[in-house]
Amino acid sequence: MGIHENKLSNSSVRLKYVKLGYHYMVSNATYVCLLPLIIALPHLFHDQFLHIFHHHDLITPSSLIALMIFLATLYFVLRPRRVYLLDFACFKPQPELMCSGETFIRQSKLADCFSEEALGFQKKILEKSGYGPKTYAAETLLEVPMKPSIAAARKEVEMVMVGAIDQLLAKTGVNVKDIGILVVNSSMFNPIPSLSAMVVNRYKLRGNILSYNLANSHALVVSTESMTLNYYRGNNRSMLISNCLFRLGAAAILLTNRLSDRRRAKYQLRHTVRTHKGSDDKSYECVFQQEDEEAQKVGITLSKDLLSVAGEAIKTNITMLGPLVLPISEQLLFLANLIGRKVLKMKMKQYVPDFKTAFEHICIHAGGRGVLDELEKNLGLTQWFMEPSRMTLYRFGNTSSSCLWYELAYSEAKGRVKKGDRIWQIGFGSGFKCNSAVWVALRTVDPRTEKGNPWMDEIDEFPVHVPEVSPILI
Repeated sequence: MGIHENKLSNSSVRLKYVKLGYHYMVSNATYVCLLPLIIALPHLFHDQFLHIFHHHDLITPSSLIALMIFLATLYFVLRPRRVYLLDFACFKPQPELMCSGETFIRQSKLADCFSEEALGFQKKILEKSGYGPKTYAAETLLEVPMKPSIAAARKEVEMVMVGAIDQLLAKTGVNVKDIGILVVNSSMFNPIPSLSAMVVNRYKLRGNILSYNLANSHALVVSTESMTLNYYRGNNRSMLISNCLFRLGAAAILLTNRLSDRRRAKYQLRHTVRTHKGSDDKSYECVFQQEDEEAQKVGITLSKDLLSVAGEAIKTNITMLGPLVLPISEQLLFLANLIGRKVLKMKMKQYVPDFKTAFEHICIHAGGRGVLDELEKNLGLTQWFMEPSRMTLYRFGNTSSSCLWYELAYSEAKGRVKKGDRIWQIGFGSGFKCNSAVWVALRTVDPRTEKGNPWMDEIDEFPVHVPEVSPILI
């Protein structure tokens, strides 16, 4: 038995190296094939080119200069403008805002609006969520009694946004008057004046901040979500899930397309792929804010179709992303498998491209444990690739779109981000949307020089083992 297992292991190792060799061979095949042709072309056509140009007087100094100026101008006009990420910052709330599973259930009981069945359901959700005891909640939800209000919600979002932006400005040293674009992302709280107006007022940003003139300016992107007014106080199970999942957090990101900023930027944006499934009714309705049927209380419904809808959106998104990032070897294997199954009608499993060959780091939206489990399984990802997402879910919970930046901050704090590394961020949103962003590290990130990283004072405690079920004793 031991000999048989050893043979299988050796066979697996050999197959791994055969595939690796194939990958290197195919990836460089283009250069190997083109090199002899490039060398031979000047010798083959040298005399013919000279004869044509001299005979027809095609080249004169003035026409050559004009052509060069035209081509140079055309290149600079048509080339895609590069986008750099100068730096980012993630807000870390004060310890008094920590919300363990026990604290959450105790507060839910004191709210006196849930049935025993609803409380038991929320307890089960939290026990299997993969959350640790140190996630954060809005101050109002930790008070007794809870006092949700517009003023409290404003206070919440101002705290997290200003906390993240202050850190970011301190890290980059950018003058607020150089910020020409402001994007604030928050889907569940949209007051008047808007959240972007709140930021403009707080930092006295310039008067034309809303103009979308991308040239020679910085873009400030703030990503957050508000909990205060979105705590569902009814007994509809599909609406209770969002109560358990969302947590307090925010991220601020500073982008630029100034070439002069490249030397101090951390990352360069290579690709973005956006998938929107809103034309499909099932996708559109799988995350839906509405009143419940029982007491007309507002909440966010998460339908039973959510995982399947998310799976379809992810599949569409990575199908579009694959040709942009996968090495030729993986694309050929996928194509051969597709032809075998669809054209030749061969009975073979669908080949899933190995995205580990395209990226050094993968940040998956920490929306819930189920989504992470499915992506790990379907993409064949290792625990190392999943670690930033799982640890972010454990330590900070689902902070909505900002969780992707907590995950990247985790990799930076671990000292894993090296110059040239490729990072894939994949996020989800209601509608249903799935978006991918691919970054390339322009320099090695030294965690010892990082300021404001939310992980730095506790990074040595991670990774931790996350049990399948964490009992809540209350």
